[in-house]
Amino acid sequence: MRALICESYGPIAQLRVLDVATPEPAAGEVRIRVESAAVNFPDALIVQGLYQVKPPLPFSPGAELAGVVEAVGEGVRHLKAGQRVISFCGHGAFAEHAIVNARQVMPLPDGMDMDTGAALVLTYGTSLHALKDVGRLQAGETLLVLGAAGGVGLAAIEIAKQMGARVIAAASSQDKLDLCRTVGADECVNYSTEDLRKRVDALTDGQGVQMVYDPVGGDYTEPALRATAWRGRYLVVGFAAGAIPKVPLNLALLKERVIMGVFWGDAVRRDPATHLVNMQQLATWFAEGHIRPVISERVGLDGARDAITRMASRQVKGKVVVHPHA
Repeated sequence: MRALICESYGPIAQLRVLDVATPEPAAGEVRIRVESAAVNFPDALIVQGLYQVKPPLPFSPGAELAGVVEAVGEGVRHLKAGQRVISFCGHGAFAEHAIVNARQVMPLPDGMDMDTGAALVLTYGTSLHALKDVGRLQAGETLLVLGAAGGVGLAAIEIAKQMGARVIAAASSQDKLDLCRTVGADECVNYSTEDLRKRVDALTDGQGVQMVYDPVGGDYTEPALRATAWRGRYLVVGFAAGAIPKVPLNLALLKERVIMGVFWGDAVRRDPATHLVNMQQLATWFAEGHIRPVISERVGLDGARDAITRMASRQVKGKVVVHPHA
């Protein structure tokens, strides 16, 4: 089979599409013919050895997929060959076939196409876990989303609106903010041309926001933290800007602010039952027309490396989907 392979941790440019042996599932695993796989920011980190998880080399990146079950390993009862499924696999999705732990696989929801299924699991799963399980966002609260035109940012906007929140989207260009408005953002801030904290203060009558969703980090973290209200919650989702910020802890003290980490992948492993409930909620919202991943581009395996490179430099809006068999 063909697969995008990381042979050593290092620059994204080292990734190559190679012919490798088609794997066989062990006990508790399934092999999936990958029809669609989505590109995410952790793909850029994992191949450079910068992510929390470091797979044994060589490996294929790609954390989420949609496809058809081809073979099941010993002990797998809830899945069968020919079944259309989606999965968060962590890595291995940028290949024609992938081996996945059966517990991380669920049926493709009715009425959902493969591209949408592949683009749903990680970004929407992360955002729902962050807003509901970690931050406990309440109806009527105001949420500030940084990096709002990225995959997790757009998902956070849609989910927060379903939870009854007011959403302020922050991004670095007008076309990105226009996209945020199409998925439901109430207000927008261009943090490349506006003072983030002052603009948020103006939009909240000086009260600040109850919650910040931050997958960006870098220079935006401190002003966004300062823009939170009394007992505001700050969700640390990722560091797409590249720098892990250091903030003065007196900012937490002065308004009894709470800084909360979000590690969805480990949460799925520790609490698979809650993950299943969340995925069922997302499937319901999709069926009702309330959420829909924004897919900006579709590429074959030969275009996957470039897509990861552009993701790393924050040049992607929404999601890029890889078709391994194209």
